[in-house]
Amino acid sequence: MIKIRTRFAPSPTGDLHIGGARTALFNWLLARHAQGVFILRIEDTDVARSTEEAIQVILDAMTWLGMDWDEGPFYQTERISLYQEAAEKLLNEGKAYRCYCTPEELTAKREAALKAGIKPKYDRTCLHRKSFPSGKSSAIRFLSPEEGKTVVEDIIQGRVEFDNSELDDLIILRSDGLPTYNFSVVVDDATMEITHVIRGNDHLNNTPRQIQIYQALDYPLPKFGHVPMILGPDKKKLSKRHGAQSVMEYQKMGYLPQAVVNYLVRLGWSYGDQEEFTREELIEK
Repeated sequence: MIKIRTRFAPSPTGDLHIGGARTALFNWLLARHAQGVFILRIEDTDVARSTEEAIQVILDAMTWLGMDWDEGPFYQTERISLYQEAAEKLLNEGKAYRCYCTPEELTAKREAALKAGIKPKYDRTCLHRKSFPSGKSSAIRFLSPEEGKTVVEDIIQGRVEFDNSELDDLIILRSDGLPTYNFSVVVDDATMEITHVIRGNDHLNNTPRQIQIYQALDYPLPKFGHVPMILGPDKKKLSKRHGAQSVMEYQKMGYLPQAVVNYLVRLGWSYGDQEEFTREELIEK
């Protein structure tokens, strides 16, 4: 029987949001319930915005909430060669191509499409390019299939179909050699042998793109589960106007960590009329 492996992969660009803590909790509980493995991964490839202080805040918040990890923390900035090797593999197999378009050229293409009332989508200029500029750095784009559908079999949302014609040839490796989110997350989840990807449903639209990359790299697909976002009383995404957002704000206000855990797990889940749970009960149920 395959051992369940889950992960929590925050970006260290600020405090750990209460919604992120809830996602981490669901992954942690699934791993503990199944006697599996819970992995902590820090997605720090946004070098300009990632900080050591934010990393420490994440680690402190996880520790305060009692969500211990079995492996990690792993840092994406220490795994750059893995992403570059995977991108080269796709290039060599004709599943990706180099793109020399400048940001200004891409902006002009986008504005022209919007002006024409067309959904902006890369026009594959560089796929059909006959000559290549010497000495000019390039990004690498994934060659997305134009026909058919990509199906997400979601354990929470059910079956969701996406027309491949709506998906773009996304950049997987920037000209500076750093990976984009949709690419690095696939390489990481596959090489870390993640079996279940549980995350917010704001990531659902990323999933068909990631599935295509999984398939292109001959990686086995994990099970996907996209949980609803935490909303405020006005039914809008939780933000500062609704009050405290970060986990450590609740610590400073004197809340007990088990109370925060208990409240978070009850957002989107219930067990009869029971409202209070011990940590052991949450893992069991």
